Amino acid sequence: MNAEFLAVLEYWEKEKGITKDVLLNAVQESLLAAAKKAVGPARELRVAIDPKSGDIKAWARLVVTERVVSKHDQMSVFDARRAKFLDAKVGDEIDVEVTPAGFGRIAAQYAKQALMAQVRKAEKAMIYDEFKDRVGDIVSGTVRRFDRSDVVMDLGKFEAIMPNRERVPTEEYQVGERIRCFVKAVEMTPHGPEIILSRADPNFVLKLFRLEVAEVNDNTIEIRAIAREPGFRTKVAVYSRDSKVDPVGACVGLRGQRVKNIVRELNNEKVDIIPWSTDIKALATKALDPARVKSIQVDEARKRLLVLTTPDQLALAVGRRGQNARLASRLIGWQIDIEAEADVNGFEAKVDHAVHELAAVPGISEEHARVLVNIGFHGVQDLLDAEVADLAAVPEIGAAAAIILEAAKGEMLRRNAGSSDAVTIGISDAPVS
Repeated sequence: MNAEFLAVLEYWEKEKGITKDVLLNAVQESLLAAAKKAVGPARELRVAIDPKSGDIKAWARLVVTERVVSKHDQMSVFDARRAKFLDAKVGDEIDVEVTPAGFGRIAAQYAKQALMAQVRKAEKAMIYDEFKDRVGDIVSGTVRRFDRSDVVMDLGKFEAIMPNRERVPTEEYQVGERIRCFVKAVEMTPHGPEIILSRADPNFVLKLFRLEVAEVNDNTIEIRAIAREPGFRTKVAVYSRDSKVDPVGACVGLRGQRVKNIVRELNNEKVDIIPWSTDIKALATKALDPARVKSIQVDEARKRLLVLTTPDQLALAVGRRGQNARLASRLIGWQIDIEAEADVNGFEAKVDHAVHELAAVPGISEEHARVLVNIGFHGVQDLLDAEVADLAAVPEIGAAAAIILEAAKGEMLRRNAGSSDAVTIGISDAPVS
């Protein structure tokens, strides 16, 4: 048992990095409890383990007396001298071995339990000591298993967990796959310290920029704001402390290599990099890229922006499921409302078409046609429901009201007649069965 015991201590020392002295002290404490059960309430009972041989012995400190009243606390002068304490006299305290028979088997059981408990305790302490100052770092680990929808990661000596809320919804992980994660927190739970990892946190992207862009790492370029929807899109606003350094160009890199490395790590998540500005209009305009903005109205009291854009740019400004507008709003910290301006050119084209259609009717002049369209008559069919008195009340039409209505009725009759002729011709030309 002794050789096996020492081998176990050496194994844990190498495997877990826990010194043999720490393990021996933990085992001695547990063996003391075992000795108290086996030996009884001996005075100043202690257990010693020889670090070289692994021998386990129990000792008690007894008081030499003429007459023994309690065998757990006292020893007679005769027994002391027989135990090779030749100079013992009344009142002396001597250490006597009180190791009971078969104590090795009992000790082995207690030692194993204490060893495992101490290893778990030491592991937890090492986890906390090593990672408490690493919050905010990026670590690399292997997917070990899944606990429901949480991912358990192997970081070498320690395990960490990536909760479902910290996963990227578009990513699928496989057991044995090696991935990089952001150390979001080290939490002390009832079961010990727990390392919380994340790939969905916006700070993960920020840390990747620090690793890839030297100017960000040395604070020449500052990331003023970041907004992210994990797996889909991230917007980053950057500012340069050095007027000679282009913040966007530095982050993108030569031929886009720097941002490509970040996008690759994010599994092709889109990353928009824009220059930071203290002018809220300029910042909002850049934040809504690639959409083109026509104008912005600012409500500083409510920190709200009304963005006007052309109808063809509205969908691009809002983005798929509102993503572009939502991220832009988070990035600048203002609420953004986006509306499309009326398409003036399109409206005028429709008016001109309606005027041309009415002016083509014999008896209706172009001037009268434009007046009719402006007051709501956009075609011949609309005029059929009008009354002469109503039209005559319009100053620009006046006495021409009756002529206009007669012209509209005549045009409708011609159209109907043409439609009937077309049908008749179609029937007469049909083959006889």
